[in-house]
Amino acid sequence: MSLHRVDTPTDTASPFVELDRQTWSRLSAQMEQPLNQEDLDRLRGLGDPLDMAEVRDVYLPLSRLLHLYVEAAGQLHSATTTFLGEQTQRTPFVIGVAGSVAVGKSTIARVLREMLRRWPGTPNVELITTDGFLYPLAELRRRDLLDRKGFPESYDRRALLRFVSAVKGGSEEVRAPWYSHVTYDIVPDKEVVVRRPDVLIVEGLNVLAPAQIRQDGRHGLALSDFFDFSIYVDAKTQFIEEWYVDRFRKLRTTAFSQPESYFHRYASLSDAEAESTARGIWKSINEPNLVQNVLPTRGRAQLVLTKDSDHSIRRMLLRKV
Repeated sequence: MSLHRVDTPTDTASPFVELDRQTWSRLSAQMEQPLNQEDLDRLRGLGDPLDMAEVRDVYLPLSRLLHLYVEAAGQLHSATTTFLGEQTQRTPFVIGVAGSVAVGKSTIARVLREMLRRWPGTPNVELITTDGFLYPLAELRRRDLLDRKGFPESYDRRALLRFVSAVKGGSEEVRAPWYSHVTYDIVPDKEVVVRRPDVLIVEGLNVLAPAQIRQDGRHGLALSDFFDFSIYVDAKTQFIEEWYVDRFRKLRTTAFSQPESYFHRYASLSDAEAESTARGIWKSINEPNLVQNVLPTRGRAQLVLTKDSDHSIRRMLLRKV
């Protein structure tokens, strides 16, 4: 089956092939839908209207593509061990999922985890978010970074690199901090434990950021150096802003309403006050972070999923070289 390129770029040397949703959906023709409505209700994020058509048209082909990549990685590992004349354990396949706040990347990561678990050969799929590697609130205050939470400097980058490196290296058990979206902080004495997964999905704002330059002028490791496949979830900035504001409104009666919530003070805001507050946060923190740090990493992904104003994914850019 030939692939139909849409809105063909004028640059014929583009490393991506661009597909519309209809063409993409045909790549999983006659495959069985592994999820039901109950699964979707459990997996979708607040304000992310995931439905069965989206899973069938977008995520089913994507899970098939990722399964092919996992199989190819296994074949390459077998070929390498044969060449070296020694037997080594196969390492986990690592997938990075990047994108803005409120774009829906967490929902996509959860759906992929559930779908990949249903493919033969990858029953053990783990998901880790980079939120757990944010500095605790006390440390952010000490560093005067509280208003830059989510920016690259607000993360314990070394700890994150050590974690993914240990998983990729085949460690039997690797632990990560536990982050609470209610208290907006790292939870002491609580951890996420990952035990030799077949696939590890790493989701976060800055997971595709390039390596930092050390003081001696050399480049260090980038988190994406450990990725076998990477996805960037894209949308127009104006769409994402509206999704963020809408989510903020809804959080007033959910997470914000809990007395222990860091944002409990917002629970009693009127609709107008909530919109004004949300747009202020977006304009001062989330949009600058998107423009300065997140969006520039889009071209580093192997697959870019572009959403329309209704959150549905309409275009796919798949790296071919």
